[in-house]
Amino acid sequence: MDVFVCAGCGTELTAPVSRVALPVHTHYGAWEELHPPLMEPATYAVDPLPTGPPWRLWEDVGEDAAAEQGVYAPVYAVPFGARNRIVIAPGDSRSTTLILEKCEGYCRGVDGRAGPNLACAGCGRPVATRIDDCGSWQTVWLEPAAVVRRSSGLPAGPPPDWADLERVPPVEADGSWSRRWEAALGVMLAHLVATTEDRPVTLPSGPVSELLGHAVGRCLSPGPEAWTAGLAGPGISTARPRPDILLVPRHPLTGAPWRPAGDEGAVVPLDGGVWAYLAHPDDETSPVPATGVVPQGVLRDDYPLPPHPWHPLLPNRDAFRHTLVRLPAVRGPRLSRFRAR
Repeated sequence: MDVFVCAGCGTELTAPVSRVALPVHTHYGAWEELHPPLMEPATYAVDPLPTGPPWRLWEDVGEDAAAEQGVYAPVYAVPFGARNRIVIAPGDSRSTTLILEKCEGYCRGVDGRAGPNLACAGCGRPVATRIDDCGSWQTVWLEPAAVVRRSSGLPAGPPPDWADLERVPPVEADGSWSRRWEAALGVMLAHLVATTEDRPVTLPSGPVSELLGHAVGRCLSPGPEAWTAGLAGPGISTARPRPDILLVPRHPLTGAPWRPAGDEGAVVPLDGGVWAYLAHPDDETSPVPATGVVPQGVLRDDYPLPPHPWHPLLPNRDAFRHTLVRLPAVRGPRLSRFRAR
């Protein structure tokens, strides 16, 4: 396991943490809602793209400079923050103090708009940014130039692998769609649009079509010569003939999309927890312990049915837009309708 220490004085700024893949919903939450911590305890992830302030208007940056920052289509403002910022759960931060004059926020917390708002308690050097405002997952972002990664001396558990993908239900306890699913759908749609170059797509019947079909149909209008998509991944046999596009999970450690051995065809990555739910939709267990003659796994019928969303699953629009403009394929002529700000 690793700890991150202040590059200036060596003060330990985190508890021991192990690296995992950056969650696909990292930058996308629901507006004016409080969110739980993004990261699980004792984990960290790294964002390879520039994030956060300073921000510069697209008109002032220009197409070439924006592309160097990983933005390939017009946006209101381009981030020029550091690459490879490290995100941890707030509970894993240590020995930091708030920089009060940099604690601006929208209404319910701080949003990091002014840059690092946490200082090292040992030397006062700005080292991290706490974010917990409405619409954002609770996080602490360590600045890569201000910290140094060191071994904690503690053994880490086995690194997460494909077998560790955990199913994420699409519906929250209050009957609303999962915010993680909404963000994951937005990210997936952006990759789907870029891969198909705005051509229609036919989804496989079952949970994939039932949960994702409405959003895919709205984004990619039905038409002739539709591409076929199929679910594929560890433990699932790829359909024959191979669909034009495989919907595959991201690796829980590296974030890389799964790919069949020797297959160079098109794949579209999905959040691992979302993929696991779609791949194993029948692995439900009863919310109330069943005894007596009620078979294992059968939902009891003497309680009110769980609440259900009142509208089809829709993508997080920011997740779709922000992902698409960071894919070089958005510059293609067939995607011109998606480039308007």
